[in-house]
Amino acid sequence: MTIALSPGSFDPFHNGHLEVVERASLLFDEVIVASLRNPQKAEPLFPIEERELMLAESLAHVKNVRIVAMSGLVVDLARELGATVIVKGLRAVSDFEAELQMAQMNRQLSGIETLFIPTGAQHAYIASRLIREVARYGGDVSSMVPEPVNRRLKGLTK
Repeated sequence: MTIALSPGSFDPFHNGHLEVVERASLLFDEVIVASLRNPQKAEPLFPIEERELMLAESLAHVKNVRIVAMSGLVVDLARELGATVIVKGLRAVSDFEAELQMAQMNRQLSGIETLFIPTGAQHAYIASRLIREVARYGGDVSSMVPEPVNRRLKGLTK
């Protein structure tokens, strides 16, 4: 059985993330989506527990996906869960530059390979950072996020 780990802060989870997980689910027996607190990013919009719920609701239609929360090194979680590959989405060359360095570090630490899945052009501009900013000011991001996420984002401006 091949298990892939797809880690991210997912704050919030958006349609670009959704596309990458759906595509990974066609390649692997199981995809574990791990929501993490990234200490290099600003205070999260949603607590980790709420992000887990949004992930579970948004990915309910993908039967071979499991949701977990994590802290610590991605490679440690991958080993603990039996994952043989880390899956990361790419939108642009700038993503590749940052993700390549992490992939090389992860391989050096653990031997675990990273598979990059580029998002389709329709999602290439979507970034959680931009969604947070637009949603905080009451902008409509419904076309960029799954409905469970959109409901919670709408609740932020009331």
